[in-house]
Amino acid sequence: MPEKITLDRARRDRRMGRSPSTQAGEFVWEEIEHIRRGKHGARSAAQAIAIGLSKARRAGVRLRRQASAAKKRRTRRRAAVLVGAALLRRRRINRARARAASSALRRERRRAVTRRALARHAVKAARRRTAASRRRSARRAVRTKGRTLRRAAALRAAVTRRRRRISA
Repeated sequence: MPEKITLDRARRDRRMGRSPSTQAGEFVWEEIEHIRRGKHGARSAAQAIAIGLSKARRAGVRLRRQASAAKKRRTRRRAAVLVGAALLRRRRINRARARAASSALRRERRRAVTRRALARHAVKAARRRTAASRRRSARRAVRTKGRTLRRAAALRAAVTRRRRRISA
């Protein structure tokens, strides 16, 4: 269950007209904080993000469904037509299974959400996208950033470029 402050932040984002992925970012951030504080662990940055996105979906953030989930839903619908509506009924939560899952997460490592691990994940995710897609995202970000934040981002970029020039 997400914390109240996270839900409030996500609602505020929605009211401000931010995208569903921005709203979901609040849940991902909360998940990363949980792992850092030792509430539980994760195998990788991707797993931490996946848990956060799952919480966001349950809380009603209208994120795009994963491709595999869409396929699964179609299969279930077809099966329901053949077998009956019993398959679509919601299952009771199995307490033992839930406990086993959370204890397994507690045994996982905390290194998955270090700054370095998250940066590595971001670079890997960006590399999977096309240059045109990255450019579109950057342009959209510029439109929503505002003057002050845009200036701060430009200064950060300049510092990064300088650092790269020095190390090269």
